[in-house]
Amino acid sequence: MSNEMNALAAKAQIDFHCLEDGCMEVVKFNLADITARDFQAVCPKCHRAYQLDDALKDKLTRMLELVQSIRRAEDILGDAMVSVNVAGGDVKIPYVLLLTRLNTLITLDFGDKKVDFHLWIEPASQDTFR
Repeated sequence: MSNEMNALAAKAQIDFHCLEDGCMEVVKFNLADITARDFQAVCPKCHRAYQLDDALKDKLTRMLELVQSIRRAEDILGDAMVSVNVAGGDVKIPYVLLLTRLNTLITLDFGDKKVDFHLWIEPASQDTFR
């Protein structure tokens, strides 16, 4: 694993609700962990183990690459804004603020179900927005 992925591992977490009937506990793991050959996520409540098929691993790996690309572009994202048109003008929202304050969600096929995976990304700097 590269140094960049090691640095990112503690900063990108993904989770979903356990699919076991009646459980619904949140299953969490670091996004960078999915690159391990023997990766599996385990529910902390019912202990159901989840192994990701190649297609799901591929999609989550590409999500990891997207997160890494955003992290590499962080120095220019400080200058980038999203403009929202409102009555009387527009409101400019720093792009970096959106990345740290909005919930990122990806819905993927997991077996025969559509599952919402929540992605939590911490800012690179602990001082960001504190």
